[in-house]
Amino acid sequence: MNQSVDMVKTAYAALSDKKGEDISIIDIRNVSVLADYFIIASGSNANQVQAMVDNVEEELGKKGYTSKQVEGYQTANWILMDYKDIIVHVFDRENRLFYDLERIWRDGKMIEVEDI
Repeated sequence: MNQSVDMVKTAYAALSDKKGEDISIIDIRNVSVLADYFIIASGSNANQVQAMVDNVEEELGKKGYTSKQVEGYQTANWILMDYKDIIVHVFDRENRLFYDLERIWRDGKMIEVEDI
């Protein structure tokens, strides 16, 4: 299993553990040099969004992966976690609808965690 696939599966599980909603994985390898995958999830409030992010950091950290950058933690309406090969976006419901990253990145391929 390559590193980015391992990171996606680990982050997905960490988001699920904290009851992340509507978790999407977008394969952007053929459309961007930013990363291999985007993971997008939402939470119902700021505390849940932060708990999801904390869990992703903890679980990826256990495997030796550290983020290059985390933005938006204080406001917790959109937290971006850059792990170089994967980028994790955790939104509150309202901002997820507003920014609609799935539409913006529709040239990427939506995939299920089982298929990765």
